[in-house]
Amino acid sequence: MSDEELSSYSEEEEEQITDLRNSDVVTKYQEAAKIVNLTIKGLCLKCKAGTDVVSVCNFGDQLIVKQCQRIFKSNKLMEKGIAFPTCVSVNNVVCHNSPLDEDNYTLQDGDVVKLDVGAHIDGYIATAAHTIVVGATDPVEGPKADVLAALQTAQGVVQRLVVNGGSNAAVTAALKQVADDYGLNVVQGVLSHQMKHFVIDGNKVIIGREEVDQKVDDVEFETYEVYALDCVFSTGEGKPRASESRTTVFKRALDVNYRLKRKSSRYVFAQVQQHFSTLPFTLRAIEDVTQAKAGIIECTKSELLTPYPVLVERADAIVGHAKMTVLIMPSGTIKVTGLDLPQTPFNSDKVPSEATQKILALPCGKKKKKKKKKKKKAAAAAASK
Repeated sequence: MSDEELSSYSEEEEEQITDLRNSDVVTKYQEAAKIVNLTIKGLCLKCKAGTDVVSVCNFGDQLIVKQCQRIFKSNKLMEKGIAFPTCVSVNNVVCHNSPLDEDNYTLQDGDVVKLDVGAHIDGYIATAAHTIVVGATDPVEGPKADVLAALQTAQGVVQRLVVNGGSNAAVTAALKQVADDYGLNVVQGVLSHQMKHFVIDGNKVIIGREEVDQKVDDVEFETYEVYALDCVFSTGEGKPRASESRTTVFKRALDVNYRLKRKSSRYVFAQVQQHFSTLPFTLRAIEDVTQAKAGIIECTKSELLTPYPVLVERADAIVGHAKMTVLIMPSGTIKVTGLDLPQTPFNSDKVPSEATQKILALPCGKKKKKKKKKKKKAAAAAASK
């Protein structure tokens, strides 16, 4: 390639539009979302009494990879695949549970299961989380029903508030109101992030629950932005702690450099650079898991990798988690994940407050195009001549 061609190519790369103004980008987000929705549906069917969590996680990851391989085949250089490894968090476990064989758990009827996955096409990410009750055929009642009802209500609320000109503070306040409506607590430390090209945790965020020592900057949502919106409620205090379970989900910290000393650490980091350079991964995805377990320690201590620890609430708490990806378009905010998923039937004796109902009454999704009025007057005038 000549210097002129190289210069022209670089300029084209700089001018490439990587947000929703580019219709190709929108298509890639939508294709990633289809894969996520399909994967969540498959995981719901997989979660039956007697099934172990590791097999469910492996099934989810394999399904994402296979579905990604079926599209955009002509572009051999395009990256696509898992954007967030399948996590299956049960009962009081809040998130990030993607265990190794030695930390496995067998599902039982009545377990409240949170499924969390992500996929990307060419770095354009879609994520989703969904909560079900294992083996529930009749409507569940009591606290489990309240959690499911709150998640359903909260998703409707946040989709209506994450619009061009809306604020993250309004979303935080609305989530607290929903929690109050159903006698629950929003779980501390949960952030909903803006997502960008190869970035799953952008700087613009929504905090689920504000505390004196946990606050974020006020931001305003804008057209052409993409968000992963997390709603997490608990029947407990909503104050999670790190579990004793092994942390298995990590992400490369791109702004940190360090010369690793251990051979196993260098092996892990080489695998990360080759296969998981920007997005989260699970230790199960590394070829030699034994070396991975040894090498991950130095990689984490040196801060080359950011851990996603398994978080838990108190033992008797029930935690629910819902997440959807939305695209803020000129025509309105479009929900692309969390669509048509299997729902656990529930009967909650609680109802949304008047404040919550006012938000739910707001328009949602694409704005309806106004129908062009027929030129009745012109026709009448012509007939009278």
